[in-house]
Amino acid sequence: MNKQEKKSSALMRVVRDLFKSYPVMLPLTIVCIFFSAAVSSMPSIFLQRIIAAIEVYVEGGDWDAAKEEILPLILILVSLYALSVIAILTYTQLMAFITQGFLSKMRRKMFDRMQDLPISYFDTHKHGDIMSYYTNDIDTLRQLVSQSLPQLLNSGAIVLVIIGIMIYYSVWMLLLLLAGVFFMILVAKKVGGGSAKYFVRQQSATGDMEGFVQEMMNGMKVVKVFCHEEKSEEAFDRLNESLYENNYRANAYSNMLGPIIANIGNILYVLTAIVGGILMILEVPNISVSGIAVVNISIIVPFLNMTKQFTGNVNQMSQQINSITLAIAGAKRIYDLMDEEPEKDEGYVTLVRANFDENDNFVSESETRTGRWAWKHPHSSDGTVTYTELKGDVRLTNVDFSYVEGKQVLYDVSVYAEPGQKVAFVGATGAGKTTITNLINRYYDIADGKIRYDGININKIKKADLRRSLGIVLQDTNLFTGTVMDNIRYGRLDATDEECMAAAKLIGADDFIQRLPDGYGTMLTSNGSNLSQGQRQLIAITRAAVADPPVLILDEATSSIDTRTESIVQRGMDNLMKGRTVFVIAHRLSTVMNSDVIMVLDHGHIIERGSHDKLIADRGTYYQLYTGAFELE
Repeated sequence: MNKQEKKSSALMRVVRDLFKSYPVMLPLTIVCIFFSAAVSSMPSIFLQRIIAAIEVYVEGGDWDAAKEEILPLILILVSLYALSVIAILTYTQLMAFITQGFLSKMRRKMFDRMQDLPISYFDTHKHGDIMSYYTNDIDTLRQLVSQSLPQLLNSGAIVLVIIGIMIYYSVWMLLLLLAGVFFMILVAKKVGGGSAKYFVRQQSATGDMEGFVQEMMNGMKVVKVFCHEEKSEEAFDRLNESLYENNYRANAYSNMLGPIIANIGNILYVLTAIVGGILMILEVPNISVSGIAVVNISIIVPFLNMTKQFTGNVNQMSQQINSITLAIAGAKRIYDLMDEEPEKDEGYVTLVRANFDENDNFVSESETRTGRWAWKHPHSSDGTVTYTELKGDVRLTNVDFSYVEGKQVLYDVSVYAEPGQKVAFVGATGAGKTTITNLINRYYDIADGKIRYDGININKIKKADLRRSLGIVLQDTNLFTGTVMDNIRYGRLDATDEECMAAAKLIGADDFIQRLPDGYGTMLTSNGSNLSQGQRQLIAITRAAVADPPVLILDEATSSIDTRTESIVQRGMDNLMKGRTVFVIAHRLSTVMNSDVIMVLDHGHIIERGSHDKLIADRGTYYQLYTGAFELE
């Protein structure tokens, strides 16, 4: 599909979605628009009949008869205008409702699709640019639906009605008008086409600038620490200059179009008067279906009014070109987001609460929380269902992986974590430690090898159920706007206040939380900016504790905590890790010494594995790291 087809399809999708969302209200709105447009075109007909009546009756001198002919016409026109006012009020109110409802549905669709996208999408797209879909691009749709499309329908309907009236009264005068309109269209295409190109570029430039601004806001501390203000300003100036240039050129073209079309309309008005006068003087035979033999004053005067109205509405239509083009560019970006491939999930094994007997044999599924889980595995071959207790046995066998094709990150990696074991990954940044945990929770899928969870290939497990069984604490803490209690409960939404507090006490977070202004009810904003980095990390660990998962992934979980706080947290985490399979990524070797297995990675290869004592005895890379012979970095 070429660019033009994509633009057209974006506009058609907007129209289609509008009709699908409002199958009754939208047609009613269009009917009201057409009715008000038709009524606004009627004065020319009544003016022609009034002038003709005056001509006839003035010549005969019968004013009473003239009034009997004219007054009903005026009453009919007034009645039509009254109905038109009602139609206008109706469609403006309906359009306000339809517009805001449609935008609300579009935002919901975008957000729903965004939730379904894989992590790789957010790794490869600027977050500020994604935000501009919800603000800038949605606003162009608001302009399109609330103003441009109604104006286009209204002006288009008026133009069509006027053409019909003109055909009825005089083809000669219509041909003159159409010649002028043809010239208008050529000008609109030339000038409007130039502005459209820059309006499209403006959308992209706006997204780039918003993405940059958000990036700078998130990294303002780093900018100031390294005195990078001037460099940031220079980068912003480049983006701002690009946006200015595209905005300037788009609006320069756009601002020219209106006056040019308006003045062509004025010239056409004068020409209509001149040509009409010539046709009347020469008594040129009229071509029409009205029965009027020659062009006369009763045709010329209404035609002048219709010419002004006609060119004015053509001008109105041309003015919508830019906003429609801008909206199409915004709609295309929005639909591109909606058309992104959602995260694929072909899993069919689900996680269920389970009841077990005294011999640990599965008894039944449970609707209530039992503290024990089972994998429900349906077999399509014979229709049977088997249940496997969730124990936390995770095994990676000969795994290869690449984020980008041709640039391999992991090479033949094998990891065996038995239930209750603590497995630690050690290595320099970029060695592949976090990548392994990203593969376990299926943020990414492996290129080769196998990953099994309690003996089940994780590709067969539904992603939501797989991730529900994993508790993850990341190095980069994310707290949400809400109370401390809300953020802890994020780990398990049905957790009670008492369970959340118990988890905080277990981890060692309860002490500092109680000292906050409102305790657990303290409101957090801006990713918990009113807390220290260590406090934020403690809440994130508590959140994982509330989830009570059988498998824990701790990715530099204590990296932002001072040594004193780390000792407090470590005691709580030791309690948390009892009976669970735990994967730990850490630069501080003191946090991994008590691991059952320590794996040393280097450039995607596992070069050493074993307990702390074994690796020290082997006097290899781990030994050198531990004794400070060389650093992780």
